[in-house]
Amino acid sequence: MRAFAAALCLLMPVVAAAGDRVPVEAFAQRGGYSLPTLSPDGKYLAVAVEQGEDHAVVVFLVSDMTHPKSLLRLPASQLANDIRWVGPERLVVELAKSFGSLDRPVALGEIIASDADGKRILPIFNRDWVDGRGGTQRTADDGYATIASVPPKTNGHFYMQTYMWDDEKDTWLYDVDASTGVRHLIGQINLSNMDFLMDADGNVRYAEGVDISNKHVVYRMQGGRWVQLADEDGDNRFNPVAFSQDKQHLYALTSVKAGPYSLVQTNADGTQPQLLAKDDFGSIGEVQWTPQNEPISAAPATGVPTPIVINGTQPLAQVYQALYAKFPNQFVRFSSFSEDGTVLIFEVGSDRDPGTYYLYDMRAKKIVSLFSASTSIDPEKMGKRVPMHFTASDGMSLEAILTVPKGADMNNLPMVLLPHGGPIGVQDDWFFDTDAQFLASRGYLVLQVNYRGSGSRGPGFSDAGYGQWGTRIQQDLIDGVKWAEAQHFADPKRVCVFGASFGGYSAMMTVVRAPGMFKCAIGEAGIYDLAMMYDKGDIKDTKYGKNYLKQAIGNDPSDLAANSPDKLADKIDVPVLLIHGEADERAPFAQAKAMRAALETAHKPYEWLTKPKEGHGFYKEENLVDMYNHVQAFLEKNIGPGVQAN
Repeated sequence: MRAFAAALCLLMPVVAAAGDRVPVEAFAQRGGYSLPTLSPDGKYLAVAVEQGEDHAVVVFLVSDMTHPKSLLRLPASQLANDIRWVGPERLVVELAKSFGSLDRPVALGEIIASDADGKRILPIFNRDWVDGRGGTQRTADDGYATIASVPPKTNGHFYMQTYMWDDEKDTWLYDVDASTGVRHLIGQINLSNMDFLMDADGNVRYAEGVDISNKHVVYRMQGGRWVQLADEDGDNRFNPVAFSQDKQHLYALTSVKAGPYSLVQTNADGTQPQLLAKDDFGSIGEVQWTPQNEPISAAPATGVPTPIVINGTQPLAQVYQALYAKFPNQFVRFSSFSEDGTVLIFEVGSDRDPGTYYLYDMRAKKIVSLFSASTSIDPEKMGKRVPMHFTASDGMSLEAILTVPKGADMNNLPMVLLPHGGPIGVQDDWFFDTDAQFLASRGYLVLQVNYRGSGSRGPGFSDAGYGQWGTRIQQDLIDGVKWAEAQHFADPKRVCVFGASFGGYSAMMTVVRAPGMFKCAIGEAGIYDLAMMYDKGDIKDTKYGKNYLKQAIGNDPSDLAANSPDKLADKIDVPVLLIHGEADERAPFAQAKAMRAALETAHKPYEWLTKPKEGHGFYKEENLVDMYNHVQAFLEKNIGPGVQAN
């Protein structure tokens, strides 16, 4: 505990040592800071900290950031998913767990509360809390909870959404006293996994989510009962986001004819929308808010994010514009405010910088650098990420993101296609990408394609990926490679594909669908047998998951076989590297073993790297280093070494 606390005093970033090549360890290091949250009076700063396999929530005095005031050590493999202050001396923490490097932290549905000094720790909704002192406490809850929000004026309470394991038909909302754990029911809807939206007085006004059949639904509270909002012809979407503090305006994201989402302001009942920000290609995805829930800028979620100022006369909008000018070629996000709005935490990040946090005291007009999200990455040694558009073979305009090795000319480079996971609703963007930057640091041009099914372009574009796992999605990826070669960005004789999760599936399927295009394929934590998804893995465990599978891949045995790489191994004409965690629950180890058996039966060359006790992607730093070293060696053997920086 003392050693961990002492390490936290070193807040300023420590980057990799100078040298010709960034060490592999820089991309595998898991240490970092996140979720910086100011107390209502601006006196304290709570931060989630990860150092290797150790996780904690640390509280600092803003006036003395050199020594932690308290350290809330979290149980093994658990980390903070959300931190909210409910008063000047008390905060609540929502817990999550990382099951592998490819999983975003998965919320555990558990919440604890603590004083700023680390005392009076109370499980609010928790099945088995073991505190850092070895004590165990337990609540009677058998379900899942999230922090919905905190009142605009903190009063020691917060709002909590819950779902029960034995009930897939209801969502509840409670007002919870964070000092006693006493909760009062203030909202309920007879649908599971919904998100509630409240006004400034804590009145429940909207509920939004995805129903059991995977259809987006929105309900409005009207006359004491829930009324579903109808989508016109099923093509229009209305996602309520926030109420203004005066309760007169509602801010929402809307999609017309299944196109990209725009930001609008409406009356409290959702009528008379006024457009605030839109983009013709991508959805609005980056909105900056005042403490009073007023939007001041927004940016598209595609391309290089360029802020659209919504209200230039608003004082905080002017502050935002000044900060944006102070940090050129980077993106500024507001992270946390004191309750009176005079102290601000903001984050600055880019395609080459994972993120650096700053504190701005607006009364003193003073900016103080706090810490970096990553302690190992030197932005000056990273490659530039270049979003571009190309036209697919059927005429659809798609986004590609190219990561160019530092100092290299984008001409006739050895290239790695890096398909993202998901596939539905997930996307690659301009911001820092660890795998892409690792490959670029080894001298390879990296191509990422936001194929049909990806997010950030509206529901129509995302929905177009259903039923297209092995067909149109793969063709979009192949079209991206053809485009990069036609533009002379890539050397057609030196192209490999490397993907993780659904990207691992795509690594095998693109090779099958485009014989002769690739020289090698790397699948990490991939799905290789579609029919197996109905029998193994965690997606099948809920009704929602089963319905998703039917919609995403279908259930016709012949179609599943025709789009499963392990049934098509005889068509794979390149060396393969399979990487898998033996404890993977999302893409079970049986998937990798099925692919290996198919390659052996077809007498195809392959290499094999697995690790025990690893989940969906390797999590331990030493295993990540081993994986990256294997990937580098495999690429050098099959498409030659990457280019050297000029």
